[in-house]
Amino acid sequence: MRIRADFTKTAGRIKPMHGIGQPPILGLYDTMFHYVGEAGFPYSRLHDVGGPFGGSRFVDIPNLFPDFDADETLPGSYDFVFTDWLIERLMEQGCEPIFRLGVTIENFAGIKAYRVFPPKDFGKWARICEHVIRHYNEGWADGYTFRIRYWEIWNEPEGDMDGKGGMCWMGTKEEFFRLYEITANHLKRCFGESIKVGGYASCGDFPEARDPDCIGFAKPSNRREYWLNYAHEFLDYISSEDHKAPLDFFSWHSYGNVVEILREEDYCRRMLAKHGFGETEDILDEWNPHHTVETRGTPAAASAALAVMLGMQKKPVGLLAYYDGRIGPSQYGGLFNPDTWKPYLTYYAFRMFHQAYRLGKEAESSVDVEGIFVLGATDGDRKILLIANPGEKPAETELEIAGAEIRNPEILRIDGIYRYAPTGERIRGGKLVLPPYSCTEIRLQ
Repeated sequence: MRIRADFTKTAGRIKPMHGIGQPPILGLYDTMFHYVGEAGFPYSRLHDVGGPFGGSRFVDIPNLFPDFDADETLPGSYDFVFTDWLIERLMEQGCEPIFRLGVTIENFAGIKAYRVFPPKDFGKWARICEHVIRHYNEGWADGYTFRIRYWEIWNEPEGDMDGKGGMCWMGTKEEFFRLYEITANHLKRCFGESIKVGGYASCGDFPEARDPDCIGFAKPSNRREYWLNYAHEFLDYISSEDHKAPLDFFSWHSYGNVVEILREEDYCRRMLAKHGFGETEDILDEWNPHHTVETRGTPAAASAALAVMLGMQKKPVGLLAYYDGRIGPSQYGGLFNPDTWKPYLTYYAFRMFHQAYRLGKEAESSVDVEGIFVLGATDGDRKILLIANPGEKPAETELEIAGAEIRNPEILRIDGIYRYAPTGERIRGGKLVLPPYSCTEIRLQ
């Protein structure tokens, strides 16, 4: 197997593939936030923050504007205190929020739903969102000038197939489409190009469309087909003359394996182009190949996470946000051990990717077999090569490097033995063995 990297040729910028969803919040304890800065997380998507119903304090519109009948133009109608606290601490660590305008998932909505119903006045809801943005970007109501860019309208409104709603949206798809139309148009009229407005945090699973030109299923037979129909119908709706609405970014989710996530990105781009949104940024703001209690934090989880970041760097996607960065009993919390409050191995995969991100420029790189993922990065002086082997077998590689010296590089690794530590290995004759389930960083001269 041959890995090639040419540091004399650049292929664009290193993109923020190492964002997260939800910071490591523990009630109002911020003792874990230093990990945010140390890993260089560029973004943290604010959804499902602070426990069920956002802890009734954070981010969600019903938390920020508790009485929907109040006057949305008055600062006294809002309660920003806890969300201010959260965003201040993120910004202190150099981490920008992706602000989800909506509500936290209600996992037991099948018993009783509380906040996931459509707003009773869509226009007023849009104006409430406007004032939230003014608070954080324009200083309104003793606020800030953070210049937060990404404002995401709702999360996974697809609901159940029967159209009766679900854990995030107890309304029809037509109601959600209308809410998006009204809100996106209003926010762009207010703020123009100073913000990015998009959504809708689709459930994804795009490979369910076997035909690359598929526009959906006439009669979906399962939830994934329904989700795919929903995405096409949403894009049809907001691109129509009667309901035209801006879409600065299209957000979607995946809990597939590495290969499936890369295939879904390909389909997402084809789908957007088919509906006239070929220039629209797409962001994958929920993903996690190992979202089980049994595998989170293992070398397999860490190597799969780095493989996704390296693979998606070479795709058109704009940014990623891993689900999630919280500390707690959720099976999705793959970065921190809820018993010890210490980082899992997967956390160090994000730190490793940040080494490439901070250098800024992607060097041309390739590998001649499937299943191994590689990325070269440089700032013109420093040069590194990242390699992920998410497979269960070791891989013997031959390195072919241009524009850098490989005689005595420093090699760091994350696997079953190393926790992002130097290995002391030497590269002889350009050969290097990649252990199974490993992340490797080669710091070149």
